[in-house]
Amino acid sequence: MYIEIIIVFIIFMFLALYRISEGENIYKYVSRSVLDIYNKYAPYSFKMVREKTKELGQEYTPRQYIIQVCIFAGGAGIVSYLYFYSIIISIFYAIVAIMFIPYLAYLRCNRVYSEFLFEQVQVYATNVIMEFNTTQSFVKSLEGVRDSGVLEEPMLSDVNEMIRIAYSSSTIDSAIEYMNSKYDYYIIRNMHQLFLQITNEGAKDSGEALEGMMMDIDSLVENVYRDRIDRANFHKHFITFGVALYFLVALIQILLGNETYMGLVSLWYVKLMLHAIIIINTYFLVTGEKYYNEDVGAEWCGR
Repeated sequence: MYIEIIIVFIIFMFLALYRISEGENIYKYVSRSVLDIYNKYAPYSFKMVREKTKELGQEYTPRQYIIQVCIFAGGAGIVSYLYFYSIIISIFYAIVAIMFIPYLAYLRCNRVYSEFLFEQVQVYATNVIMEFNTTQSFVKSLEGVRDSGVLEEPMLSDVNEMIRIAYSSSTIDSAIEYMNSKYDYYIIRNMHQLFLQITNEGAKDSGEALEGMMMDIDSLVENVYRDRIDRANFHKHFITFGVALYFLVALIQILLGNETYMGLVSLWYVKLMLHAIIIINTYFLVTGEKYYNEDVGAEWCGR
């Protein structure tokens, strides 16, 4: 009975979406739908995510993936078995959990890369200002920072490109425009605007202005790191609470008694309700994980 209801529901949803497709024949509609789903989730296969993490200067090894598969599949299998006492349903949820692993791994790698990139932005900005206090030349400041060894890729290559553009165009405007397009950070934009003003218009109190910029950068960086700590603490409590909700059914079984609970689970609408609890809780956990990993310091970085 339960399987029949699921099949009918899937057919109903398919027909409803097909009616919305406005005149497409059924073959084209199915092909397009399958292609859309593939294009959406294929980029997060293990192979593709491993390539993406390499582009971010990190490594996602088969060993890491296998360990995560064991943890996620085991956890999903245990939780779903506690809900339904069905091996088939447990296997289904274990497979779904495995499908999420590369996506979540990529989110984490992207967060680590974002944090690294912000640190490089901070290093670039503070060192250029310090070099300018000595050289009084923006391009010479860039060369000094490049040669100091404090920058890493990709920032190092972009600074080299800035220097090349500045020499080839004989102005710093194009070089700054290039860097602003590559690193859309509040720190970068404001510092470059100050250097444009000093270089093109001159400034009697440039030293004071640069000192004020350094103080702004220090304050911004402090806010970013404080925000990072707060987000990490919130994330830890969020995940703990979300995982605990999965095991709420164990408490219900204790209160009701196993025999009474098994009788309820045999009812199709109770099964649907339990599936809904798992899906909704999983949705909020994945959404929270996405927010935590994707928007690192966005409100402070000005991205």
